[in-house]
Amino acid sequence: PIEAIAQRVVPASETGSDELPFAGIRILDLTAYWAGPFATHLPAMLGAEVIHVESPKRLDGARTIVIRNPPSERAWEWSHAFQGVNTNKAGVAIDLATESGKELLGRLIATCDILVENYSPRVLENWGFGPDRLFELRPDLIALRMPAFGLSGPWRDRTGFAMTMEQVSGMAWVTGHADGPPMTLLGPCDPVGGAHGTIALLGALAHRDRTGEGQLVELPMVAAPLNFAAEQVITFSATGEQLHRDGNRGPAAAPQNLYRTADPPNRYGEHHWVAVAVESDAQWRGLVEALGRPDWTLAPDLAASEGRRRAHDAIDSALGAWCLALTSDCVVALLSDAGVPVAPVLTTGELVDLAPHSTRPFLESVDHPVTGRSLHTTYPIRFEHGPERWHQRAAPTVGRDNGSVLRDLLGLTEERIDQLERAGVIGSGFA
Repeated sequence: PIEAIAQRVVPASETGSDELPFAGIRILDLTAYWAGPFATHLPAMLGAEVIHVESPKRLDGARTIVIRNPPSERAWEWSHAFQGVNTNKAGVAIDLATESGKELLGRLIATCDILVENYSPRVLENWGFGPDRLFELRPDLIALRMPAFGLSGPWRDRTGFAMTMEQVSGMAWVTGHADGPPMTLLGPCDPVGGAHGTIALLGALAHRDRTGEGQLVELPMVAAPLNFAAEQVITFSATGEQLHRDGNRGPAAAPQNLYRTADPPNRYGEHHWVAVAVESDAQWRGLVEALGRPDWTLAPDLAASEGRRRAHDAIDSALGAWCLALTSDCVVALLSDAGVPVAPVLTTGELVDLAPHSTRPFLESVDHPVTGRSLHTTYPIRFEHGPERWHQRAAPTVGRDNGSVLRDLLGLTEERIDQLERAGVIGSGFA
């Protein structure tokens, strides 16, 4: 049960310091789905004030990504994809199709150090917030724009998602088995793109600290997976070789694959597997010893990696039979002791059970007002001076912070806020 697990991870109390690296920085987050919100999430966890803006009539698309069947009431609050990258942020819901909404947006921009958006390029311009207007409102603004294919060029106005990025970058081409079609990766280019965005913000902030100048920063979403998949481009341009799909195998290690073990199926009826990758001749010798030096491992050709790659199918068959006679724990123990890279393939439940054994907690419990308590992954970095806890506040429900942001930041009266809500300019639910 989640309650029992949560007792063994970092509790939900707020223990972060006010003196975090991004303290004093305010970010206007006009992003949606995963890549854009990922770029603003680390600053939010490191002390920045991040204001996430969505429309009460057109919610952040990540809110539609719901794994389970949500209750009919407030179904849009059940997206853990949204919750995962929006903790520590304030949430404001403004209809930017209205003149009053655009006026509020302009006033917000003027108060912020950074603006981040990942719409199609035409969206900001259609609202009347092209670069000239942005820097008129805030001359030292850092504006990070993350369109799919850039701010110029023939594909400028095309929209893009992880599925399309994986295809055009070549990532999908090399994913899958040799005798099968290209396979989609289901989204890793989003956090990769978001991480590139965070790095871009750090560079722009360093420039502004030194010169006082803001700037426009362009990060096409497609550029991040191209960078991530650079091996294909470099290999082709240098040698003319087209890389192809090769299942779980790699260009160097042999054997390298997943092997089923003797464990009984888990509660979902799924088998257990281990991953093994022999990268060097020394590791091969360790594998041979761990296996008990069976005759098939002693063939002279297998002593070198080139011979093992040629015999990969035969090695897979024999090694697979050996693994199938042992439990995952036994395989991992034997091969680890022999210096062979090996790991169990864990289900989510097994991963959660493993978490408390880490000396650095990598899961934290977060209490959400609609969906209750859940575990969130922490950022894979530890700073000597904190934060001790990454997730200080649950992701915002729609329009959760309308009142506090508009009242405390823009100085609107309660009467004006009520008028805006009655007119549908702001909201706290999906209209």
